[in-house]
Amino acid sequence: MKLVGIILGTVSLVLGVIGIFLPVLPTTPFLLLTACLYFHSSDRLYHWLITHPRLGFYIRMFREEKAIPLQAKIISLLLMWASILYCTCVVLTSWWLRLFLWIISAGVTIYILSLKTKR
Repeated sequence: MKLVGIILGTVSLVLGVIGIFLPVLPTTPFLLLTACLYFHSSDRLYHWLITHPRLGFYIRMFREEKAIPLQAKIISLLLMWASILYCTCVVLTSWWLRLFLWIISAGVTIYILSLKTKR
């Protein structure tokens, strides 16, 4: 299981780093996922990540201040709602599954908006 955590964490890390340069890909959620996966699978990789001069900033900001950058909030919500709208309008036919996705999305939106915004 540790190897799976390391592999998934590394994939998440790569996506997070790409998100630094590509504005449509959110950095913070991927780095938080990486931190979680590394925390449970490798002390060495977790320590490297949170002390990294560039990447550690996002994780420390969330851990210490419960804040995420405004750009990360906007992009995360836009991508999530675009995906949900596509799924519920085009892909899914079951009304209860559509409702379930809308409820989850509303909860995630409330949570993201409740976090402090780091400018």
